[in-house]
Amino acid sequence: MEVFLLKSKIHRATVTGGDVNYEGSLTISGDLMDKVGLQEYEKILCGNMANGNRWETYAIRGKRGAGEIIMNGAVAHLGKRGDVLTIMNFASVSQKQAKKWKPRVIVLGKGNKIVNTRGI
Repeated sequence: MEVFLLKSKIHRATVTGGDVNYEGSLTISGDLMDKVGLQEYEKILCGNMANGNRWETYAIRGKRGAGEIIMNGAVAHLGKRGDVLTIMNFASVSQKQAKKWKPRVIVLGKGNKIVNTRGI
């Protein structure tokens, strides 16, 4: 049997922009994606801590080191610049793997710089 566990999380990511005319997705700085092992086009679940909105979309790689968190397409209606998000994705793992599983987590501060890590 397999179970779904948290694979990675980017916590307290500050939205830096939005583009309702873009085709969709969430742009995330490439260095942040790499740190948590998130692949471009991978499915993500986002929670907006400012208004409680939650949605699924996919990750688009942004410029490394730019601190980009950009809400694209219809998702741009679910938040605004300055809102704080939790970005998560999950993996299906065996029960044997689950016993030792540790998600890769980063916590962001001002300018979307990493201030804390776990499981990395």
